[in-house]
Amino acid sequence: MPTDISPSRPGSSPKGLRRVLRLGRRWSAVMAVAVTASTGATLALPAVLAHAVDAALTGAGTAGALPLAATLAALAGAEAVGQYAGPRISADTAARLRADAVRRVLAARPLAAHRLPVGDVAARLTGSAPQAALAAPAVIYTVTQLAMAAAALVALAVLAPTAALAFLGTAPLGYAAIRRQLRRTATLGEGYQRAQADIATRLLDAVSGSRSIAAAGALDREISRVLRPVPELSRHGRELWDSQRRIAWCSALLAPVTQLAVLAAAGAAVAVGSLSVGGLLAALGYTAIGLGGFGAAQSLLDVSRARAGADRLAELLDAPVPAPGTRPLPSGDGALHLCGVTVDGPGGPGGPGGPVLDRLDLAVPGGGWLAVVGADDAATSALAALATGLLDPDEGTVTLDGVPLADLRPDELRAAVSCAFADPALPGRTVEAAIGPGLPAERVRRAARAARADEFVRRLPDGYRTPPAEAPFSGGERQRLGIARALAHDGRLLVLDDATSSLDAATEAGILHALREQEGHRTRLVVTRRAAVASHADQVAWLQEGRIRALATHEELSALPGYRAVFDGEAAG
Repeated sequence: MPTDISPSRPGSSPKGLRRVLRLGRRWSAVMAVAVTASTGATLALPAVLAHAVDAALTGAGTAGALPLAATLAALAGAEAVGQYAGPRISADTAARLRADAVRRVLAARPLAAHRLPVGDVAARLTGSAPQAALAAPAVIYTVTQLAMAAAALVALAVLAPTAALAFLGTAPLGYAAIRRQLRRTATLGEGYQRAQADIATRLLDAVSGSRSIAAAGALDREISRVLRPVPELSRHGRELWDSQRRIAWCSALLAPVTQLAVLAAAGAAVAVGSLSVGGLLAALGYTAIGLGGFGAAQSLLDVSRARAGADRLAELLDAPVPAPGTRPLPSGDGALHLCGVTVDGPGGPGGPGGPVLDRLDLAVPGGGWLAVVGADDAATSALAALATGLLDPDEGTVTLDGVPLADLRPDELRAAVSCAFADPALPGRTVEAAIGPGLPAERVRRAARAARADEFVRRLPDGYRTPPAEAPFSGGERQRLGIARALAHDGRLLVLDDATSSLDAATEAGILHALREQEGHRTRLVVTRRAAVASHADQVAWLQEGRIRALATHEELSALPGYRAVFDGEAAG
């Protein structure tokens, strides 16, 4: 079944936030204890300071100095632990969220990004994950700041009731203004993230189709298309910063007004003798602590941002994972059939861009070599992804030797199908492991020779034992290593998706010769935009508007102007 990962929608749910809070429970507990201790020391500090001042003024000497020093030491220690635990929680949680989201998306299907564009996924992993990871510190600070403010208000009321009334007469007005701006800020933050993801999606689409854009001379049009959401992004950004400015302005204005009101009331109490000088200092201290509760505005803002980030990540983390197939692959020669296959575009069924592949039928006989040619890189790559099982069709079936790929056991599918891409990744501690992990050394070297990679690998400082990360491979060399990896795994179906696009003509000719002479026992499906590759295939499938326009040899199709036009941008690409 196709994997349904839908684009982000406005709205929030506590489910995603609860999941984030569960990830960093150990360090969250450490931070909660540290912040609680810090809160207790902060609340005790005004009373301890008042006692020390009164003791000094009444001639009691330094009797209050020791409790004051102990309180300050406890406060400093608790703050240090809390300041370490907060970033640690955020970093660990963001890493866990990213890893879990990537694993879920890959399990759902590695190339299911036609449901949720790659740019949107990247924006969620790089932007939404760190925002969601703010959840635990923000919740802890919000709760403790509000609790501390309430306790400070009670202490102020006990110490000087008139000062507490002065506090209550000014502070709630600021709270109401801040709360209104917080709601607005949360909504603007979600809109900003959606616009940012839209730009990332358009940019990655343009990069992946750069050769088609160059061939069509559509660079200026593509730049305009990619930048179209920028005004919306700018509008959301300006409004977001304006909202945050209003919150900061309200908070900054609230503090001096409230402090002046409390100072006037407490000063009057000192004048009539109902409050000592130390008590006046304590009243001002509790006022500052009470105003610190409005620092919860920033923490609440972080909570709202964390919830928005968690909601966007939830669409990745909750993506349904199809059950793995259970059928074995029968013996056969690798016959591949695509029957009535449809792959919807990013807009889904009936979207503005139309389907990427539209009710496509294609048969590749066992042991045959079929080249796939088309001006639309998304369509040709989608066909290659279907053949490898990396993508499920929205409609239709893809079978290998009569068995639907979705029904095959994962180990059977991996053993039967090998593939190479235009920009291969090279995992592994050594070049040898990157080509054939766990395979005999001679088999790895034989595949490297067929891919014309053996010579430059041997020139590396440690040859096949060189770590890939330490070898400055060119794009063409990486492609040759990717092809070598595909050849080393002796499956019955070999799929190359534009895997020779960065090779020079001589190297490409050598690889094509090896594919013809040494790999004839395999079924070969090769996506290409190069005429030399298409000419080596038994037949060429010409894709146009998501369907097979023609199926014939390269020589026969070369008589058609539209087919020749596919290769006109070869030099530009």
